[in-house]
Amino acid sequence: MSLLIVGTMAFDALETPFGKVDRIIGGSATYAAWAASNFTKPINQVSIIGGDFPQEELSALGERGVAFDGVEVVPDGKSFFWSGRYHLDMNTRDTLVTDLNVLAQFDPKIPDSYQDCEYVMLGNLAPAVQISVLNQLKNRPKLVILDTMNFWMDVALDELKTVLGMVDLLMVNDSEARQLGGEHSLVKAAKKIQQMGPKYLIIKKGEHGALLFYEGKIFSAPALPLEDVFDPTGAGDTFAGGFIGYLARINDISFESMKAAVIIGSAMASYCVEKFGPTRLKELSPADIDSRVNEFVTLSNFEIRS
Repeated sequence: MSLLIVGTMAFDALETPFGKVDRIIGGSATYAAWAASNFTKPINQVSIIGGDFPQEELSALGERGVAFDGVEVVPDGKSFFWSGRYHLDMNTRDTLVTDLNVLAQFDPKIPDSYQDCEYVMLGNLAPAVQISVLNQLKNRPKLVILDTMNFWMDVALDELKTVLGMVDLLMVNDSEARQLGGEHSLVKAAKKIQQMGPKYLIIKKGEHGALLFYEGKIFSAPALPLEDVFDPTGAGDTFAGGFIGYLARINDISFESMKAAVIIGSAMASYCVEKFGPTRLKELSPADIDSRVNEFVTLSNFEIRS
């Protein structure tokens, strides 16, 4: 089943306790596409880039089944750029530079060739942009996933609530869930968020795993203990790409399938953090992914004898 991914394709400059890179490929749509490409094709990308975005990066994604009919290229413009420094715990970071560049004029247009997509991932963008994308789709997709962040809750809450009523699943981290739901308890926050529209909710808790909520049911996925977390940038987008890519491959959005998809997404994210940027994702084989998924299964498998 074809997949539509809407998000950023960008450059990042990163500094972690393990090293530093001045300019590396990043962006939510980039990470998600690399992850999803392990499970489904085609992946229909919607984004905006400047003339500085490397052709070899586009070619590499193209070889993985990513289509760029919906990617606007501004030849004389510069791609979105973000720079950040991670603290020693790797859970907190400081934003040093945010240059919107061509992203400031992003007005996505959905090509006719993308209209048959049954799976849609809306990356972390302005809610108005996310609404515009959904309004351009001629047919209701089978599954629409939304990502957002605290910033949009602060500056565009009304529009965010509008788009929440248009999607099936929301992905946020624990602090975002607490802010949006207005509750410290994640279970209480989840109930309030689901009342805003999304039937499914995933709350990502970083090194503490993830929670999946649906109709009063909760699935708790573990996080794989890693010896080294080299660069957490893009881990959430990689999780989302693996999650929706797997669901698109099996074409099943039942709660049981989503539980498996959460493990798939977690496995992909655990690889992402092992190197700077999407470097590790480009190296993965099907055997690597199967091995990491089995590690997750072993981690949470147990038997009680009476």
